[in-house]
Amino acid sequence: MNFVRHGMWLIAMLLMLQSAWVCAHPPGLSSVDVSLKTAQVDVKVTFALQDIEAFAPMDSDLDAEVSDAEREAAKPSIAKLLAEQLRIAIDGKDYAPAEPGNVSFDDQNNAHVEFHYQAVPHLQLLVQSKFLAMLPEGHQQFLTVRDAGGKTLNEKMLAKNDDQLGVQISASGDGEPRAENSTFNTFVDFLKLGIEHIVTGYDHLLFLFGLLLVTHSFWPAIKIITFFTIAHSITLACAGLNVIDLPSSFVEPFIAATIVYVGVENLIRGDHPKGRHWLTFGFGLIHGFGFASVLQEMEISSGTTGILLPLLSFNLGIETGQISVAAVVLPLIWWLNNKPEIAEKFLKGCSVVVSLMGAYWLLERTVL
Repeated sequence: MNFVRHGMWLIAMLLMLQSAWVCAHPPGLSSVDVSLKTAQVDVKVTFALQDIEAFAPMDSDLDAEVSDAEREAAKPSIAKLLAEQLRIAIDGKDYAPAEPGNVSFDDQNNAHVEFHYQAVPHLQLLVQSKFLAMLPEGHQQFLTVRDAGGKTLNEKMLAKNDDQLGVQISASGDGEPRAENSTFNTFVDFLKLGIEHIVTGYDHLLFLFGLLLVTHSFWPAIKIITFFTIAHSITLACAGLNVIDLPSSFVEPFIAATIVYVGVENLIRGDHPKGRHWLTFGFGLIHGFGFASVLQEMEISSGTTGILLPLLSFNLGIETGQISVAAVVLPLIWWLNNKPEIAEKFLKGCSVVVSLMGAYWLLERTVL
């Protein structure tokens, strides 16, 4: 009986520890897109505004809000900072931008900075993002190098301890640059990113945990996991391919609401709710848009080429992480659910925690 009590407390503590994170998603993501034109090299850096506010302050009047005018005034300092932290070496020589960077903002609180370098590589291009050393541990930056026609020459996931990519250039028959694209490395990078996203995506995990709380054996759990996988894979692909685009201001609160609903349904309907797999499918469609936000933050979906491999490997990473977590948690859930003396208390106690956490995230994403 003591072991049973310890098992219940273990799950409860794991759920409560998640509240220590204000954000229910992994560390920051950004991107660098390099395009080799016929007479110059164009570079576009995209990152969340919160990643740069500590180094290029925007709130000049210190009223805790950044106005449109303050953001406009901060553009020169943002461009200057990024130009200093971005190293572009063409055929062994470092180049500075031909003119100050062009800064723009989108409605997702991202900043885009564009630079132009008046040279073209014939032998080698080196791109180093020294800005990563200034960002929190765990920040990742996806670097893509394309030719003038938009074809991907090489790509790499950069991190603080691995912040550069060297591309060996060779001329094709028509004079266009060529480079070897490391498909395997790209696959592995996005596979790992998918695993990290689901393992640290506490809202997605809590939703799945709430769904699985009512299961007592293998097949009902597999049915729920399968329907969740199919649903979020559909919308992840649609969002990644720019077929459907929903704003994060709608998706993130809705994800929190799905968690609240599942917890409340567990309390009302008990451990045998009918149609749980269809509920899982419907809500899983919304969670897929949440997963897609990672690729959108990196602007992976904005390219006309190279989206399918990152999309496939990222989704495979999500499934790998999801199955790994379920394999650890499910045996304990089943064991406790098959103990008549504690099964009801276990379900209700965990469902209350699930509902409260979902309500917290819902308020955070709409009001706070």
